[in-house]
Amino acid sequence: MAGGTLYLVATPIGNLEDVTLRALRVLREARHLYAEDTRRTRALLARHGIAARVRSLHAHNEAARVGEVIAQLAAGEDVALVSDAGTPLLSDPGERLVAAAAAAGHAVCPIPGASAALAALVASGLPALPFLCLGFPPRKAGERRGWFAALAARRETLVLFESPRRVGATLGELAEAFGGGRRACVAREVTKVHESFERGTLQELAARFAEGARGEVTLVVEGCGEAAAAVAGDLEVALRAALGAGLGPAEAAREVARSLGVPRREAYACALALRGAR
Repeated sequence: MAGGTLYLVATPIGNLEDVTLRALRVLREARHLYAEDTRRTRALLARHGIAARVRSLHAHNEAARVGEVIAQLAAGEDVALVSDAGTPLLSDPGERLVAAAAAAGHAVCPIPGASAALAALVASGLPALPFLCLGFPPRKAGERRGWFAALAARRETLVLFESPRRVGATLGELAEAFGGGRRACVAREVTKVHESFERGTLQELAARFAEGARGEVTLVVEGCGEAAAAVAGDLEVALRAALGAGLGPAEAAREVARSLGVPRREAYACALALRGAR
């Protein structure tokens, strides 16, 4: 079907110079422009002399905006979507809109550019491939323990976001779940004036950022080594058997930790994750 195109436009994550010529052209030419934070987008547009009306599309109104945008596309009008910063949809709104536009047969065109996850990954000093981008960890303590435990045996380099206020606690939880010797990098204020990359073990970084951090934070964590992955695999098999035999998570963790020689907390977190996956 004929119609307009939905453009997903990556915008700077800090430095306003980090925008492509193609992105600026699309922002000038698109009939409609939607942004997560209209104030930040207006600052970018003003910097590059672009006069455009900006409407909001964020987590609280995306569902209501979908019909409006689909109607615009159906009328043959191009629409550009930008997030607060970086590439749309990566821990930002837009998934519902893209799914609806694709389902309706409209063209969806990504305009590549800045990404905090990729920038932090390539500067971390850790293997860049394979990697797994996870977004933000769960907020609730029980969910977080299970979430981290389920990631402990992943071989990929892990990339996740965290608020500066919680970064120290998160590094401590990662050290507990993964082992304090796992290498990591705390990327702060990427592309901005006070950009920094703090590298070390999870235990070292947890101590360094115990009081939190300032600015936007991206964490990059080393994947699990072959030997550690084997232990983690044995742990999961043993826990599944214990839980299947009717033991509760605490009792199963105690028995399995004793038999495999792994920390009881690690076994318990894994048991909770397995029980939650049922």
